[in-house]
Amino acid sequence: MGSYDVIVIGAGITGASTAYYLKKNGVRNVLLLEKGASPACSNTGLSAGIVRTFYTTLLMTRLAKAAIHLFEGAKEEFGNDFGFQQTGFTQLMPADWKEPAEKLVAMHQAEGIDTRIIDPSDYGEQFPWLNPEGVGLALFEADSGYSDPVQTTEAFVDAFTRLGGKVRFKTPCRGLLRNGDRVTGIILEEGSVSADKVVNSAGPWAKYLAESINLDLPLRALREQDAIIEVPKNCPMPTTPVANAIDPTYMRPMAHRWLLGRGFPKPYFDVDPYNYKESLDDEFPAEALQLMANRIPSLQKARVVSGYAALYDVTPDWMPFFGPRSGLDGYYDASGGSGHAFKTGPILAMELVDWMLENSVKEDFRQLSFDRVNDGNLFVSIFGGNRC
Repeated sequence: MGSYDVIVIGAGITGASTAYYLKKNGVRNVLLLEKGASPACSNTGLSAGIVRTFYTTLLMTRLAKAAIHLFEGAKEEFGNDFGFQQTGFTQLMPADWKEPAEKLVAMHQAEGIDTRIIDPSDYGEQFPWLNPEGVGLALFEADSGYSDPVQTTEAFVDAFTRLGGKVRFKTPCRGLLRNGDRVTGIILEEGSVSADKVVNSAGPWAKYLAESINLDLPLRALREQDAIIEVPKNCPMPTTPVANAIDPTYMRPMAHRWLLGRGFPKPYFDVDPYNYKESLDDEFPAEALQLMANRIPSLQKARVVSGYAALYDVTPDWMPFFGPRSGLDGYYDASGGSGHAFKTGPILAMELVDWMLENSVKEDFRQLSFDRVNDGNLFVSIFGGNRC
């Protein structure tokens, strides 16, 4: 069945960008596997695609800033602009977030990020669509925006194949191969394939691949819903993605429509990633619209066009698992995006590849290894949940 230097499992944004950076760094024989028919055909393709830098940890802030630069320069590097719309990004916060948010803005500005607190006296001019009642703080990131998740992932796969990488679609991986303290390959329908290194970037399905060689990988598959809405043209609406932490919701433009979802805190439901409801719950669109309409009154006139449910692969601390594991050679985790790895996925992949090939890793990135679970060194978020 052949042998490879590296096999990457999963052609979502994480796997596709990992495969690309492996080839870009000179790895000769790389295979990218995808169980579906095309890149980003599972959860990446249904990502909200918001590209922003507002994070509460210095690590994620650093990664997100690098991601902005990558998206800005995509056309030059890939011949494809990723569908990136650099509209800016708006974050609305309750009053009790004011003090920690001000400290975070100072941290971001110290890192060179163009983010600022909007004075309430400027709300009318900056946010003519906003009902300011109950808004404790409003932030604006000038360089952020949103991107097309399918176009972005396809660009990485195309670049990977141009460099000589091999990709196989409609090829599910049935398990991993292990010999003692080394992972030696994978199992496909037609047999086994050997590899010096295996990257497990299979999203919510990564857990089952790890279990095939008795590895613990504590991932939850959480069902996440988004509605697609239309608003009459004469209604004042934002021009940027909006994260509303007061009535936990988020939305972003989609040409002449909008994507609308609910944010943390909210009920989360664990599901079987092989068997879950992919359509919206009947009550979801009305509930999400009602919440966001508290901030954007124009949404009272919105019409629901469609919607869907996809999956988050969530770790115990809502931070990704990336890197090798102590005592096991040839295996690398690259999963657990927890709902915020689309924008940072390529930067996570870039630093993972440095770790794989040069044994070079930034100290803050090292904490993303699964080893943090056994070491009791989980990340802690200021605001809770996935607000890392």
